[in-house]
Amino acid sequence: MGSSPFVSAFIAAMLIWFVLNSLDSAWDPYPFILLNLFLSMLAGLQGAILLIAAKRQDTIAAALARHDFETNVAAKQEIEELMAINRAQLALLGELSANRAADRDGQVALPPFPSAASLSR
Repeated sequence: MGSSPFVSAFIAAMLIWFVLNSLDSAWDPYPFILLNLFLSMLAGLQGAILLIAAKRQDTIAAALARHDFETNVAAKQEIEELMAINRAQLALLGELSANRAADRDGQVALPPFPSAASLSR
């Protein structure tokens, strides 16, 4: 009902109605009572159709909102897991840094790292 072809066809039908009923042998004389009846019925149908369309759109919007909510909840859980992994990695890096500083301060002698030649034997 909101398309250009419908509006054009509706206006054309109204003009044809006016022209045909303006002639001497009119089936719906000047106050166009029959035309008013049809237009009133059309307005009633349009109201019902608009309500049906609005209800359908609300259903679609509710489904999309629920999907967005579920996606956000899943993303939040994944982000929290990643943050926990990140905190654990930061704690390990802190321990490694502290151990390295303690080794430098205490000058703990580490065993020599084997060379590639000794490993190949």
